[in-house]
Amino acid sequence: MNSHGFLPLLPEKQEFEERIQALYQSVCLRNADWDAVFIVDKVNQYYFTGTIQDGLFVLLRDGSYAYFVRRSIERARLECQIANVFPMSSYRNVKEYLGRQISTVFLETEVVTYGMLQRLKKHFEMTEILPVGAHIAKLRAIKSPYELAWMKESGRQHAYLLESIVPGLLVEGKRESEFVAELYAEMVKLGYHGVTRFAMFQTELLAGQFGFGENSLYPTCFDGPGGMKGMSAAVPLVGDPERLLKKGDLVFADIGYGVNGYHSDRTQVYMFGANPPDFLVEVHKQCRQIQRQTAEMLKPGNLPSEIYQTVMDGLDEEFKQGFMGFNNRTVKFLGHGVGLQIDEYPVISQGFDEPLEENMALAVEPKKGVAGIGMVGAEDTYLVTADGGKCITGGEKDIMVI
Repeated sequence: MNSHGFLPLLPEKQEFEERIQALYQSVCLRNADWDAVFIVDKVNQYYFTGTIQDGLFVLLRDGSYAYFVRRSIERARLECQIANVFPMSSYRNVKEYLGRQISTVFLETEVVTYGMLQRLKKHFEMTEILPVGAHIAKLRAIKSPYELAWMKESGRQHAYLLESIVPGLLVEGKRESEFVAELYAEMVKLGYHGVTRFAMFQTELLAGQFGFGENSLYPTCFDGPGGMKGMSAAVPLVGDPERLLKKGDLVFADIGYGVNGYHSDRTQVYMFGANPPDFLVEVHKQCRQIQRQTAEMLKPGNLPSEIYQTVMDGLDEEFKQGFMGFNNRTVKFLGHGVGLQIDEYPVISQGFDEPLEENMALAVEPKKGVAGIGMVGAEDTYLVTADGGKCITGGEKDIMVI
């Protein structure tokens, strides 16, 4: 038994075989004439092998596969849940093992750098490169019972963190950066796995976005509705060391939590030392209503693009100003998939026209920036079910007065 009770730390080996077979079938449907799938992304490697290494997972057209590891082969052999794991000093070792020409390759085109591609091409012909990212994203979007168990555990801890631990950390005069540091320590003590992973290129956050008052409206390169000033221009993350918590501050905490690799996403808004004004309560209430409406439509067969359009068409023009952001800095989605990374497929937005499937997991996050005050709104993580979204992070909450 581990610290999380009887939850297994890894799926059964059969589940990895099923994942690899599902990928094989998916790429065969896309193109009947291909030679190999090359996977270099570490999170995708974990999904198909059970370990994270500097390596290359190869799936071949005949259905066979092998995992080549540069570092650490020792750890890979301890953790890996598949057969055919081999050491690799360079891609030459892969070429020697395969002993065949590789011309048409499915590749993670959003991840593989030009330098890596050139190193691969030194050993493989690769006359045609096809993107495999969407295939993997859609496979990962539907969660297995193993994955759902860990996401539910993450959601349970997540709710406790925001409702029972964060209020005790909010003390007048505390620096925003100090609050985040103390919060991170409490997260790890609770069971947080220590890192919040993103698929988006060059996206990094320490656990989430945080802001006292107007800092939650500060411009940021992060593709989300919230803002954050952070430590400095060089590190626009963590928290502002100059901003002290004072009475009447709105506190914005958008946390990507996770346990054993699997995430949940939730935002909670607090008002410190005062009751929120009535108009702010009303804005937050409307965000909660949007969250509820969106969650009710998280049913198999519904299209994310139609959910998005239905919700947006129901909003009045005044409310839309600054909705899902602040001023003209708004995003064009209402929610996103969650799993091994915090920003997974699908997205509740235009252009996502494939139907939802049971056991997908999505965060729904309607938010709105209010000038001079901060970001209000809600976010919770839901599972797609026949009855609509099933919340795993505690459910929508009012602004919590501390």
